[in-house]
Amino acid sequence: MHDALLHSMNALITDELLSHAEMDVKVSVLSCITEITRITTPDAPYDDEKMKEVFQLTVIVFENLSHVSSHCYMKVISILNTVAKVKSCLLMLDLECDALVVDMFQTFFKTISANHPHDVFSAMETIMTMVIDESDNISLDLLSPLLASVRKENETVSPISWKLGEKVITNCVVKLQPYLQEAVCSIGVASNTFCATKVGQPMDATFKFVEDFTILEEDKVVSFSSPIPHIEFIISEQV
Repeated sequence: MHDALLHSMNALITDELLSHAEMDVKVSVLSCITEITRITTPDAPYDDEKMKEVFQLTVIVFENLSHVSSHCYMKVISILNTVAKVKSCLLMLDLECDALVVDMFQTFFKTISANHPHDVFSAMETIMTMVIDESDNISLDLLSPLLASVRKENETVSPISWKLGEKVITNCVVKLQPYLQEAVCSIGVASNTFCATKVGQPMDATFKFVEDFTILEEDKVVSFSSPIPHIEFIISEQV
């Protein structure tokens, strides 16, 4: 099968096509490459460096999900659905395309809207959930767009984006839980005078991002609601 596709594979991966000035051409090329990837799965159709170029183009093309009236809109949706179904996004982890993964998450939260059919929302949810579940470590860069998406104000400003973030966090709550303490401190909810001690059981399923907190002097504990579990911080002895 691979040999039968070889001519087409080589013709599609040229710099001229991957860097073409016309977005319609890029989308058409990526659509063909995505279909080849579906056929060759679980093996990648190209070497690592070429696959990195393919994923760079993929993230660029996903930005066109916001252009619902464009000529290539349906092709972009097809690419998105195929990436979700064949799990080709997991190759991005194998190739250590960490920055691209973050860009992809940010693109999803930025472009998702009520104008999209449900399968777009579902494919985005599937891709992000798979990437998080299969990641060895969850970086702050990856957590930041997730936490930003479920801020309380975003529920009103961008409710579909908020819902997408809520769904992904719910799906991955067990995997994300160990990383939340550092993430919440880093984004400024708790100051550096607090050090994380434990994460309790989930208490608030509303996923509303509450930025204020309460100090319980008798226990020297600072507690507040985060988008996922209830988190407790103990005040440093230096305070």
